[in-house]
Amino acid sequence: MVWLIPLQGTLLGMIVVVCVKQIPDPADPGALDPETRTLKRDVKLILDESDSYGVEMGLQLVDAAGEGEVRLVSMAPNNEVGGLRTALAMGAASAVLVSDEALAGSDALSTAKVLAAAIRRCEPDLVLTATESSDGYTGTVPVQIAELLGLPSVTFGKEIEVTDGVATVKRQTEAGFDQVECPLPAVVSVTAGVVEPRYPSFKGIMGAKNKPVDELDLAGLGIDPATVGWSGARQEITDVAVAPARDAGQVVHDEGDAHERILAFLDDLKVL
Repeated sequence: MVWLIPLQGTLLGMIVVVCVKQIPDPADPGALDPETRTLKRDVKLILDESDSYGVEMGLQLVDAAGEGEVRLVSMAPNNEVGGLRTALAMGAASAVLVSDEALAGSDALSTAKVLAAAIRRCEPDLVLTATESSDGYTGTVPVQIAELLGLPSVTFGKEIEVTDGVATVKRQTEAGFDQVECPLPAVVSVTAGVVEPRYPSFKGIMGAKNKPVDELDLAGLGIDPATVGWSGARQEITDVAVAPARDAGQVVHDEGDAHERILAFLDDLKVL
């Protein structure tokens, strides 16, 4: 459940910016560039499923407010908009796409720099992200964006309530949740499964074709190409190897002493 009370003084209502990543379809076998050892992205890209939860949460916040809109921000090669159109069909109002050949090889911090610059143009009341992307798993970009924007950051959000410019977020933990308060604007990363993303309707799909997508390059954002991409990367992939196969599990046949053998096994693992 998500609650929202509109912010005072916001002429357009609640402006929620959602960072979305467009990735190669996980259902298709991926391919690595043999020279850079990075995932090839010269294929059709789709909306990362983990970001669909942020889009849905943003839409619910705006619906609860009664006014406002969801704006998308994405960084992708070849001016790819396939994934953005899916999020626009869900109900987002507009999108900002950053695409530039110099962005190839960008690490997490470079990505955060680009997204933060694009987010500034949107003047959001709230920025939503996934906890991590399905093809990267660094989990660092949301907090880096917050730091670059000088905004408070809350991670692993499962519920958000906004009252008088203060966000109260239930933050998922292993033991349950922590309740955290912070002033807006803020950056909140949301966990997968907290809401059920809506399916785009036919009307939404057709309408998404006419929704504005502001396409920018690094020059349009005022970012020096030398500070991002391969030239600005602070990490290097030196090798890629196949993950080792898991050892077969131990099968316990109950001959009257199965419980004792299981207890002994767990004792050996130091979990008792």
